[in-house]
Amino acid sequence: MDYHVKDLSLAPQGKLRIEWAEKDMPVLRQIRERFEKEKPLKGLTIAACLHVTTETANLMITLKASGANVYLTASNPLSTQDDVAASLVKDFDIPVFAIHGEDTDTYYMHIKEVLKRKPNITMDDGADLISTLHKQMQEYIQYVYGGTEETTTGVIRLKAMAQKGELKFPVIAVNDAYTKHLFDNRYGTGQSTIDGILRATNRLIAGSTFVVAGYGWCGKGVAMRAKGMGADVIVTEIDPLKALEARMDGFRVMPMIKAVKEGDFFVTVTGNINVIDKEHFEMMKDGAIVANAGHFDVEINIKALEQMAVSSRKIREHVKEYQLKDGRKIYLLAEGRLVNLAAAEGHPAAVMDMSFANQALSAEYIYKNHEKLENKVYKVPDELDLQVAKLKLASMKIEIDTLTKEQIEYLSSWEFGT
Repeated sequence: MDYHVKDLSLAPQGKLRIEWAEKDMPVLRQIRERFEKEKPLKGLTIAACLHVTTETANLMITLKASGANVYLTASNPLSTQDDVAASLVKDFDIPVFAIHGEDTDTYYMHIKEVLKRKPNITMDDGADLISTLHKQMQEYIQYVYGGTEETTTGVIRLKAMAQKGELKFPVIAVNDAYTKHLFDNRYGTGQSTIDGILRATNRLIAGSTFVVAGYGWCGKGVAMRAKGMGADVIVTEIDPLKALEARMDGFRVMPMIKAVKEGDFFVTVTGNINVIDKEHFEMMKDGAIVANAGHFDVEINIKALEQMAVSSRKIREHVKEYQLKDGRKIYLLAEGRLVNLAAAEGHPAAVMDMSFANQALSAEYIYKNHEKLENKVYKVPDELDLQVAKLKLASMKIEIDTLTKEQIEYLSSWEFGT
């Protein structure tokens, strides 16, 4: 198939939304202007498995401007914005294989469609492209120079592959760039997760007890924003350093088995499985609202909840009510998938500007350096990270100091003392 989207007639609305996001992505715009002149990826094929949003659309347009042939599929069945997918196909001639709400079979059929294009560069958000290549379509690996990975969960999977010697080409962990995880993960996830919960429930956060499972950069962002909305925030953790940091940041810290007795809202952001399990549902308060902001829908044990429930019903868009034997009701948001993308629009364009600038520059770096890269996971080169930061500051009209000659000499010498 040439493309597979819900409805091409949605394209006009999608194009307007793509333009709206582009206004807040000045770094990516500057990279696109250079790509249009230099065509650094001319003739290459790029397969991207990302959330099909307005921000992603601008990345795809940038990559096409570089001279590459670009194919896009969704990295989550509920994150596709159908009007954006339609516009990319109709207005920008970029093949997209993604439909909001697609079933698992269709999801993987779409992934295989883009891999059949024999990509030279893969671009992942969750490592599904790379894992499918390695498990089911190894005959296409020979064409791949390297890949990029957007999210924490994907980086974890890829590092596990590399450690076992099973990764067949180099991958750049875009997620680990400072201009990605310090801003996208913290401020993007923080704002968009709260946005998704509010759109789904229209409940008041102020005065509630808000439980955040995991205090990585995403968890920090969610906890920060929930606190700013007036919630009493509890953090659950397995890492003693992160738990200590959460306490020093002003949050209560306790095991999940204790937090479930108090929580009104629950958000998982750990990247791990069954963080909220049967034993936790058994002790939750009546009316508890449970959501996930991690990449995969495994953090909440939904099967256990379904087995415990005597009845269930869809009570609002993106809200499913489960009634337990004792009459308590628990509300699951967005089927346990990424609540910020399934129930809202994902991260704001201003923060994705830096993340996708890293994606574009990393793709260029892979092509120029793939012959000397080993089959392992690399961080984004520091010079690219700093370039993105400088471009972002310039777009914000922010100036910073530079070192004087005297200061450079002082910092590079061991001879100066007290």
